Amino acid sequence: VQLQASGGGSVQTGDSLRLSCAISGRTTTAMGWFRRAPGRGREFVSSINWRGDRKKYADSVKGRFTISRSVTEEAMYLQMNSLKPEDTAVYYCATSDHARRDYYSEAHFEFWGQGTQVTVSS
Repeated sequence: VQLQASGGGSVQTGDSLRLSCAISGRTTTAMGWFRRAPGRGREFVSSINWRGDRKKYADSVKGRFTISRSVTEEAMYLQMNSLKPEDTAVYYCATSDHARRDYYSEAHFEFWGQGTQVTVSS
């Protein structure tokens, strides 16, 4: 599986960004977004199953971020609204081949893309 994340950038507080993750190689069971802020470990942001009917969000992004996926485009997206300086991080997309009830840990994902930088200034 090859994953290519894009869409990061530098924005102001309250702005929006849409991250994309192109997925190629084989179908997956679930997909997710993680982020790593400066000086911190990688943390879960959101996940979605292949059917798109099961989504999970970190409490810190609930109500502001929306995860989606396109089967035809073989891609996953993260719409980020009302961005805050604390959202500044490198964002990573990941996929899993294993069926689980929920996906919210790095250990739940086998394949990772390179990161895309998101910087939110106040």
